[in-house]
Amino acid sequence: MSAKAQRKILITSALPYANGPIHLGHLVEYIQTDIWSRFQKMRGHECTYVCADDAHGTPIMLRAEAEGITPEELIAKSSEEHQADFAGFNIAFDHYHSTNSPENKYFAELIYNRLKEKGYIARKSISQFYDPEKAMFLPDRFVKGTCPKCGTEDQYGDNCEACGATYAPTDLINPKSVVSGATPIEKDSDHLFFELDQFADMLKEWTRAGHLQTQIANKIDEWLEGGLRGWDISRDAPYFGFEIPGEQNKYFYVWLDAPIGYMSSFKAYCEKSGLNFDEYWQKDSQAELYHFIGKDIINFHALFWPAMLHGADFRTPDAVWAHGFLTVDGQKMSKSRGTFIMARTYLDHLNPEYLRYYFAAKLTSRIDDIDLNLEDFAQRVNSDLVGKVINIASRCAGFVMKKFDGKLADSWSAAAQALYNEFSSKSEEIAELYEKREYGHAMREIMALADKANEYIAETAPWVLAKEEGKESELHESVSVGINLFRVLMSYLAPVLPKTATDAWGFLNLQTPGWDDVKTPLMGHEINKFKALMTRLEMPSIEKMVEASAQSLGAKSAPDGKKDDAKPKKNKQENKMTSENAQTKDTGGFDPLAETITIDDFAKIDLRIAKIINAEAVPEADKLIKLTLDIGFEQRQVFAGIKAAYNPEDLIGKLTVMVANLAPRKMRFGLSEGMVLAAGPGGSDLYILNPDDGAQPGMRVK
Repeated sequence: MSAKAQRKILITSALPYANGPIHLGHLVEYIQTDIWSRFQKMRGHECTYVCADDAHGTPIMLRAEAEGITPEELIAKSSEEHQADFAGFNIAFDHYHSTNSPENKYFAELIYNRLKEKGYIARKSISQFYDPEKAMFLPDRFVKGTCPKCGTEDQYGDNCEACGATYAPTDLINPKSVVSGATPIEKDSDHLFFELDQFADMLKEWTRAGHLQTQIANKIDEWLEGGLRGWDISRDAPYFGFEIPGEQNKYFYVWLDAPIGYMSSFKAYCEKSGLNFDEYWQKDSQAELYHFIGKDIINFHALFWPAMLHGADFRTPDAVWAHGFLTVDGQKMSKSRGTFIMARTYLDHLNPEYLRYYFAAKLTSRIDDIDLNLEDFAQRVNSDLVGKVINIASRCAGFVMKKFDGKLADSWSAAAQALYNEFSSKSEEIAELYEKREYGHAMREIMALADKANEYIAETAPWVLAKEEGKESELHESVSVGINLFRVLMSYLAPVLPKTATDAWGFLNLQTPGWDDVKTPLMGHEINKFKALMTRLEMPSIEKMVEASAQSLGAKSAPDGKKDDAKPKKNKQENKMTSENAQTKDTGGFDPLAETITIDDFAKIDLRIAKIINAEAVPEADKLIKLTLDIGFEQRQVFAGIKAAYNPEDLIGKLTVMVANLAPRKMRFGLSEGMVLAAGPGGSDLYILNPDDGAQPGMRVK
């Protein structure tokens, strides 16, 4: 993609909830977005990155009450902490705002009134649980009881973590209020609904027009085929949020004004920067708008949000890009193991650019979960950044300073120029990878260049040339080319390593460069004395961070800092996609031929119903079929040794059973993310387990 035509780009990350701290799982998204923002700015585009704290909802109100402060005091403290953590990881927002702002109130009321005037808002009476002691209606996540399907106790009011069933809170057996412990009563209340079904045709067209990743678009198709229902956008007092105009004791549901926070944050930025708000948000806008989000909130961003914008005569996003969740050492983040790591705990122990690089090396344009393997983390940082990239500068800089008064050679041989041209000519290829969010591929290309640079230095051996008389010209070329290759590598890595790059520009005596500056080498240029840009990452430092995280286990906060009332009234298909509680990657593999296990060990195995949505033979393997499995809340790729027993096309559409919490295994043909269960003597007499009719993808097999 050419950098000549300047683009106007507005990008956002999902708004962190003001009820809890930032942790490493959150940072996957903000680092991914920040890299893309920094890259676009290096390319010379007018790119604006805004975000805000999501500051409304029942959890905010209750936590403030428990701490004896006002909700406003709570969200102000949270915003300060969030922004400090983001700054610590070099996340460079152009503006950071709050949904509890005059701008957000204005746009929430404007959008609501426009939708109401066009007949998209309906009033309906619904029955809800009500806490008689706290005198408040209870969101689904504030009710617990016994699952009506499987009988498991202590389950939330919207879905069962044991069997995966979804239900209304009123279906729970022996329900209790999480707030007071009282038995809730049913009470009727009028609520306001956004009539989403009126946008079915518009959403079918929009979701298939390239605005979503293919896997997400396929999931949205399922929801659209199942039929859309009205979305409850109101909450009863007491509630911390904006009161709905024309209503008494009715407030906008937090998920209505949360995405509007993108608009309000940008509006606040426009007021101080002079940008034209309408130029970015009017219906015929030529500016680009992109949202980076987690896959658990796709329904809000790919259904409700574009429908709201369209109905209120605003433009819709060019793309909504979802990413997967973070695991640590192959397992769900755990407080007891010390792998539920807060941003601040990490910053107290490690360089934030280590994590930025490691995430970049793992991230793709897909929605796959990524794993932070702590040993691999240390090895990759030390090998790639310290051993390959930084090492180039440290090996060459001393010779330039001592032998040539800090000045690079002003001419090179044809061979040296050809090598430099090889590096600089990679500019557009690497830019295209950044543009497509294929960061992992970009890092591999950059490290391949780093290997070539180190090979060049090893072949020219400046430490040998420095000891031989009459070799000054060769020495000068060797170290000057080495410094120039380092400069190219740091330019390509600058969106990922902004602090290290800034320090490198100081060493190279350069102003902050643009993306295309690498086309011209530094000839006769004076550099400064080299100082260590990055040190090795040692395992004891990581172990101290993990230990500190485990010690903070007693600290009480809302899980993941998420909105506990974040689930609207929705159909079963929506529950499958949006429940983070359905993530069950918390044990390793299970080998039936291993040593004797206990019943507790056996209970750790998470068996799930899976629908085979695609199957294809692996040409390079005699036994393997590659299966794409839908397990309700996500899709998995599994390689199964059943080629002798099945034709791949005959498997598509069938239900089977898989081990969902088996640690992913790297194979020659790709990553296998689980195991399909089968029985039989083997060969052609092998049968995958086939659940009874009525089973649904994602259900847990007990």
